[in-house]
Amino acid sequence: MNLQNLKGVGNKTIEALYQANIYNLDDLLTYYPYRYQIEVPTILDNTNSLEIVVINATILEINKVGYIKKNLNILRMKIETNGKIMSLVIYNRAYLRPNLKIGQNIIAIGKFDLKKNLFTANNIRFGKLEEKRIIPIYHSIKNLKNIILEKIISEALKENNDIVDYIPERYIKKYEFLSKKDAINVIHKPIDEDLLKKAKERLIYEELFLFLFKVQYLKKIKVSGESIIKNIDKSLILQFISDLPFKLTNDQLKSIEDGLEDFTTKKRMNRLLLGDVGSGKTIVATVLIYANYIAGYQSAFMAPTEILATQHYNSIKKLLEKYNINVELLIGSMSKKNKNEIMKKVLNGKVDVLIGTHAILNENLLFPNLGFVITDEQHRFGVNQRNILQEKGVKPDVLFMSATPIPRTYALTIYGDMDTSIIKEKPSGRKEVITHVKKESELKDVLYQILEEIKLNHQIYVVAPMIEENEDMPLQTVINLKEKFDGAFHGKVPIEVLHGKLKNKEKDEIMNRFKNGDVKILISTTVIEVGVDVPLATMMIIFNAERFGLATLHQLRGRVGRNDLQSYCYLICNEDVKRLQVLEESNDGFYISEKDFEFRGEGDLFGEKQSGDMTFHIADIRKNYDVLMRALEDVKEWIDIDEYINLTSYVKIIEELKFNN
Repeated sequence: MNLQNLKGVGNKTIEALYQANIYNLDDLLTYYPYRYQIEVPTILDNTNSLEIVVINATILEINKVGYIKKNLNILRMKIETNGKIMSLVIYNRAYLRPNLKIGQNIIAIGKFDLKKNLFTANNIRFGKLEEKRIIPIYHSIKNLKNIILEKIISEALKENNDIVDYIPERYIKKYEFLSKKDAINVIHKPIDEDLLKKAKERLIYEELFLFLFKVQYLKKIKVSGESIIKNIDKSLILQFISDLPFKLTNDQLKSIEDGLEDFTTKKRMNRLLLGDVGSGKTIVATVLIYANYIAGYQSAFMAPTEILATQHYNSIKKLLEKYNINVELLIGSMSKKNKNEIMKKVLNGKVDVLIGTHAILNENLLFPNLGFVITDEQHRFGVNQRNILQEKGVKPDVLFMSATPIPRTYALTIYGDMDTSIIKEKPSGRKEVITHVKKESELKDVLYQILEEIKLNHQIYVVAPMIEENEDMPLQTVINLKEKFDGAFHGKVPIEVLHGKLKNKEKDEIMNRFKNGDVKILISTTVIEVGVDVPLATMMIIFNAERFGLATLHQLRGRVGRNDLQSYCYLICNEDVKRLQVLEESNDGFYISEKDFEFRGEGDLFGEKQSGDMTFHIADIRKNYDVLMRALEDVKEWIDIDEYINLTSYVKIIEELKFNN
């Protein structure tokens, strides 16, 4: 049944539902309430009601609507509730006045002030509340009131005959779950709190079970897919490592070991290399590129931006040049002639390592012998983009790299279909970035510190949350800060502005001038690239720091301290934000991500939706962690016994996963 066929659904309602991404009955029925308002009729005694209460009342008198100011009106009336007469006021409900009558019964929700004998209502409904009522409250949809949405969903529940139940029968019996149909009815039209709790538990479990099934199934088919076994002389790898101009950390060595094991077994590498900012992931990738070269195969390395791809190209080429390994760069800004020349060299087997951006995905680029694919900051590429690169070789081993430290719960769900290597240790010689939380009133002290750093020929990043002023959000902007900093330093310090509205070419030019030392202060939004090395950048200043999550602030802080110089980070805020103290206390990205998880819930720690359907309708992987672990255990058991292959609903899911993977 279509939404248009539901009683009470017209064109305007359809448009409002579509804007909320509700396109069919299933979308509507899984638009779950985010909270519930429990209404119990209260008898007011001679005490103040500090809590919100619900009363049954009768209207005795109605005053004219008064106007406090243009956008604020007040409606006053005299009411009687359980023999007690009092005044009632409600704001911005002038439209109710024509429908109110003397002697009419109303239900009023609000607070009672005994001293003033005044009931201040925040809502009024007509009628009488006879017993406790549980009202579902939905996230607001533009042009659609909660009560209208409630009615539409009630109509949908009447048509609710074709619901797919994804929990296998064995687990429905094991946990004595409600049926899916009953659970959905209860979640939208609850009559009992205990039953509502059971409905929530059942729907949360199913959502997590289904998600984890997808993750574990993908892992199973990837593990079962055989790879080419590479013959690698490990003594050459040990020699390569010992010849490096720096000593590798234990975590780096363990990650290399993990990669070599993948290379030399039938199991195809599908590994995530997860490391904090500046932890040395690129050198791990370089050692594995060398191992892949020894085995006789080509490598491809894809980065999300030209400046990052160029940085990787320069550092990897330098490390491999004495081994006569041909490393080439392919980026979009190159001339067509240069691109064609490089693609021809790749096809002829004259390129051992190709580093580039999306340009590598060109359908005309063909590798005769691609054995290893690396994707940096992999969450910034779509699944299809990553697959295009992987399909350019015959079952190449794949390494994903990410500088976004994430909590264990996230690693389990987002990357559950991958093996994971984690680098926590920082390379030796790196000093911890000293972080201070400051009020804007203390900015003068920060400016003095900037001047001291500039005297030492060091560079400074300044981050603001906005590009231009916005009346609704009185925050610092890059434009304002440019004027202020120019004024503070009398125009004698080279300052540039970087933001998302600039063309890519302009952004790259500005970033390169900063990297080369021609610009001393770079004022930017959060578009500063992850991983870009500016060795003389020793200070990061972030305005309106309270507007950012801890994980984002830590990522921004990671732009400095990429050398043996002492670096600093100043978090400027107007509010006393306790959570920012976490950054003063720690430079450990994994610890910080756990704290961010605690403060903000699952939210969106990455600043963008992740591939893999991480948007849950009702589950919260932080609050429901116990259910998550129980569902994971059940999924692994169920996949091992292959019962899912006989269920129609799961056959469809498997076909979708195969198609998309």
